[in-house]
Amino acid sequence: MASVARRLGVAPSTLRTWDRRYGLGPSRHTDGRHRRYGSSDIGRLELMQRALLRGASTAEAAQYALEQMPRADFVPAPAEPAEATETKAAADDVEVPSRLARRLSTAALAMDVGAVQRMLVDAIRELGVLQAWSGVIDPVLTALGARWRGVHAGAEVEYLLAECVYAALVRATPVLDEPRNQRPVLLACVPDERDNMPVYALAAALAGRRIGAQLFGIALPQEVLAVAVRRSAPAAVVLWANRADADPRLFARVSRGRQRTRLFACGPGWDPALLPPKVELLADLSAAADRVEHVLVGAPR
Repeated sequence: MASVARRLGVAPSTLRTWDRRYGLGPSRHTDGRHRRYGSSDIGRLELMQRALLRGASTAEAAQYALEQMPRADFVPAPAEPAEATETKAAADDVEVPSRLARRLSTAALAMDVGAVQRMLVDAIRELGVLQAWSGVIDPVLTALGARWRGVHAGAEVEYLLAECVYAALVRATPVLDEPRNQRPVLLACVPDERDNMPVYALAAALAGRRIGAQLFGIALPQEVLAVAVRRSAPAAVVLWANRADADPRLFARVSRGRQRTRLFACGPGWDPALLPPKVELLADLSAAADRVEHVLVGAPR
């Protein structure tokens, strides 16, 4: 459940509430009493999240998701009074990101640059960079790009939003006079990667923790990336890949030399089975920020 919650940018308690109230929970059974989310279960949750972005209530969004991807094995259980606190907490967990996402989506569709910029500032200020990214920015970018029902967004809307997001993430990245790490962490995309915004979000999150980073947002050719790593002498290298054919041999190219460097793979484009043993896979941006901070400077401050 935790991995699904991170993927959707909601709290695990929110998923439990959606499961209990609307039947949008795991349907795959394992040994014992445990259940696991399958691809269809996650698909329903993504449909629900997209409906929330368009302003639907939680109940309306759940109904829409179940209409699009029905399931016949759920009987809703009545809520018990003792669960009221948990239910309210779950609603609060999802309400703020959903509200901000709806406002951001509306502003982008209206091509209102000023409103988009203000929404991004509000989201980052209220939620922090990582939660704003996973709970607001990325879902809106995905929804507009997917052209889901009810959205008639052209490429101009996506470009406008992307430019504003880049600027907001850069503004949210403080310049560090005295970073906590002596050697930087190098953040880069794999060659030919187009989805480079996550590395900007990660750089901003690390800077907020006073972790200095060397960021290459533009995807560099292998040879250039290898030279950049050699000259930067980083304590760690994080390579982001969104596309599914990321070449794990890239790590061998960038790790040549005498300097000891920790290697991390981040993003859905990496196949864990193909990564070299010395490369650690990071599940998402939040896990990446936590792990890099721990490796470079130890306990969070």
